Amino acid sequence: MTHKQHPIGSGFTAASSATDVLAGIDLTGRQIIVTAGHVGLGLETTRALSRAGASVVVGARSPERAAAAVADLPGVQVHRLDLLDPRSVADFAAGYLDTGRPLHTLVNNAGIMGGPLVRDGRGYEAQFATNHLGHFQLTNALLPALRAATGARVVELSSWGHHLSDIRWDEPHFEDESSYDGMLAYGQSKTANVLFAVELDRLWSDDGIRGYALHPGGILGTNLAPWMPDEGWKLMGLIDEHGNVVIDPDRDLKTPQQGAATTVWAATSPLLDDIGGVFLQNSDIAPLEDIDEPVAVEFGTGPFEMTVGVTRYAVDPESAQRLWGLSEKLLAV
Repeated sequence: MTHKQHPIGSGFTAASSATDVLAGIDLTGRQIIVTAGHVGLGLETTRALSRAGASVVVGARSPERAAAAVADLPGVQVHRLDLLDPRSVADFAAGYLDTGRPLHTLVNNAGIMGGPLVRDGRGYEAQFATNHLGHFQLTNALLPALRAATGARVVELSSWGHHLSDIRWDEPHFEDESSYDGMLAYGQSKTANVLFAVELDRLWSDDGIRGYALHPGGILGTNLAPWMPDEGWKLMGLIDEHGNVVIDPDRDLKTPQQGAATTVWAATSPLLDDIGGVFLQNSDIAPLEDIDEPVAVEFGTGPFEMTVGVTRYAVDPESAQRLWGLSEKLLAV
């Protein structure tokens, strides 16, 4: 199969920030949704897009807390969104559609990582349900607004973590709970994010809607994995002996501002106008790695290095179509 996973020379680097990426770009009149756009990378994304002139709607489980976090940003609204609750997702989407506004960019940013097994009200494993299924439902519900933009983008926050697991086709929700591993579940959800972008782009590009997935970088301090003790981060080389977060973009260890760069590049770069269904990293298209199987990693036990690129199974078009069908089936239940 032919792949589009080739860097295109964007001119940016791992050290580029969201501000660097948006230099000279005017987003006045652009309507954007950012899920969990009030914390961590989401907040940096919302801040950068707002300051470039965009109108941003933030979806958050706690609207009051989110409103306080974005109070100083112009053109930002907050509405309740709980990705684990299908009714909340439907209500959020219906509320946006009722405004009659087009949707130029949907940034599916919210996510959880690792930790003990948690299930939602349907019995679905919470990381797959939050990181993928909730965003799948939301994106499909917002399709009329995306079409109305006559040129829209859907940006999926995936991760290097997709290297940890392919889709567990026979048991995506760890029905055998003894097989559960928090980071394998995270890896599955991040692979799902990439496959979703691949199939979305295939299905909707004729409507002017393009899909992207990305790895933002290794960023601590975003509350993504509160279960990991500081000692684990130290053993992995992400916190130094004094307890300070290590910043080294060449090792993929970034500030939140650097981490948000690839998200806003995906959302705005004219270099992507005719390209979609690709995995991005360091504000460019990532290379395709010659990796067909997941990588075994013991988190929190020793040094850890992230590579640049995307696995073959995460961009496989047949798997992307299969996941779309599985997602529709799971949401119908």
